[in-house]
This record gives sequence, structure tokens and C-alpha cells, in this order.
Amino acid sequence: MLPVLEAIPNFSEGRDLGLVRELVDVIAGNGAEVLDWSADPDHNRSVVAFVGEPATVESAAVAAARFARDHIDLRRHAGAHPRIGALDVLPLIPVHGMTMDAAVQSAGRIGRRVSDLGVPVYWYGPWSSDGRTLADLRRGGFEALRDGFPPGREPDLGDPEAGPHPTAGATCVGARQELLAWNVFVEGVELPELRQLAAQMRERGGGFPSLRVLALSLETRGTLQISMNLEDPQGTSPMDVFERIESWVHSRGGRVQGTEVIGLLTDPLVLPAASGRLRLLDPRPSRLLSARLAAHLSGRATEAMRGLVDVVAAEGAAVPETVVAAARRAAEAFGISSTPSHES
Repeated sequence: MLPVLEAIPNFSEGRDLGLVRELVDVIAGNGAEVLDWSADPDHNRSVVAFVGEPATVESAAVAAARFARDHIDLRRHAGAHPRIGALDVLPLIPVHGMTMDAAVQSAGRIGRRVSDLGVPVYWYGPWSSDGRTLADLRRGGFEALRDGFPPGREPDLGDPEAGPHPTAGATCVGARQELLAWNVFVEGVELPELRQLAAQMRERGGGFPSLRVLALSLETRGTLQISMNLEDPQGTSPMDVFERIESWVHSRGGRVQGTEVIGLLTDPLVLPAASGRLRLLDPRPSRLLSARLAAHLSGRATEAMRGLVDVVAAEGAAVPETVVAAARRAAEAFGISSTPSHES
């Protein structure tokens, strides 16, 4: 089965769109497929989503880390979003034909190569040695690290005595399942009130499980924002979260202006929204047209490849070794067990 790894690095630059486009070109130039990218001037942050086979994603991620090290200077950076690095966080997600353990191994290889660039690395999330979260690692921002790593905040990779990279800071690397990164824009309420709501909603405050929440004021847009990561959108309904925000804002005479999803739209967001608002009678994921078409096309492609592999195997020594090798690689990518071989 063809392994597909996704990387969604977050960079501390969201105002210089020319530089962000160069960064995206670096990733694509290393063979990865860029699915989506966005830049936010208030957060002063950009997010790129790209996929490919693991080795390709690893190389593209390291090239992006090198570009960020050389072009983003945190000494001159200001933005609403917490950050400690030019490449601030690099999550890896096994999206097809990969286990989480394999994604963790990719994260380890990337982390070591980023550390070799002179940028200290933290492991974060469930597979870190001490379970440190991003909120733990980013507390106080880059400024908290400039004079050296505080006790208990030493990096997992890199010389703790040397401190962070002077302009690129440190990078958080982890492997995780797909999450929902999204923002809800509101108006007609005050920021202190919105911060109280955020505190009540986040998991640490006894709110929704797996929900991370910030309340922010966006000067460029002249509005307020609830910025969220929902780490388990299957277990916690995004619609329940949204309706809590909407109800709270309306009760105080305000209104929700809109919802922004960072990256690609996920099924746990779109399907429950349609089901709830439209009262769909049969909202099973198996009824999604896009999913059924993808399964259909995948099945046809697999059958066509199986036929090609069988022909190559049947022809035996008459087939050049280069063709046999190519057919063998294709069979492995499609998860076909019988691979052509001259020995057979």
C-alpha cells in the first residue's frame, strides 16, 4: 500500500507574502505536493500542508526548516499567536498506508536533521518523553528563551547550554492524528469576556475534551477571534463547540461573523454541520459522493495495476529487468502481494 505522510508546518511569518510564496516553492521544489497554504498578518504566521512518500516529506520539511532559519528573524517578529521558532511547530500525520509508529520515526529523522541546522528541537505531544504540550513549550514565547533555556525547558535535541538559535529560536516536532485548526470571528463583545469564554471552553478549564482555545484581538481585521485546535474532532463534535460559542455571543448581544478553517476541510467538520443544520435523515460517511468515487477509482486503478503485474510476471525473462523493477515497485505501492520476478 502506498504510504502517504502529511506535514503541516507553522512558520512565524504571515505578512511578507513574497517570502511565504518562496517558502511554499521550496517545499514543492523538493518533490512534495502542497495541498494548501495560508498566511495571517495578525497572527504573523503561515501554515503549509503538504503530502508525499515519507522520504520526500522529510526532505521537504528539512529544506523548509533551513529556509525559515535563514530568512525569518524572531528578534523582529511580533504577532498575536504564541511562538518560539521561525519554524515553530512541525506536526506529521500518517494519512494513508502508514502507522503512527512510522510517522514517529519520520518525525525523529526530521528532528535530528533540524537540530543539525543549529536549531534546537523539542518533541511534543503524546510521544514526547514527558508529555509536554505545545502550550507548555511556548509559554513566554521566544523571548522567554533568548537568555537561555529556563530550568525544565531544555530541548530534546541540541546543546542546552548554547540556548536557542539567535534568530530562528527552537522548533517543536511531533506526530499526531488529524486535527481541526479553526477560528471563529465575533463582534459586539469585549475581549476580557471572550477570554473568560475561552478559559471555560478549553479542556484544561473543564470544557470540551481535546479542545485548545485562545481569545485574540486582531488589529488588521478590527475584530475578535476564538482561535482553536480540536485534537479529536471524531470524539468532540465541532458543531457542539461552534454552537456553544454562537449561543454565548448571542446572549451578550454580539454575533458570529464567520468561521475560518486552517488547511483543508475535514469530514468531521463538514458532514455533522450539514447533518445538524439540514436535519439529514441518513448522514453516514459512507454516503459521501467524494468518498465513494475515491474508493471506486482506487479499486479500478488497483485492478489495472494487478493486470499489468500479472502480464510482466507471465512474460518472465522476456521483460527487461528495469521494467520488472518498476512493476515490482508499483505492485508494492498498490499493496499487490504477487510481484513480478525473473526468478519466478
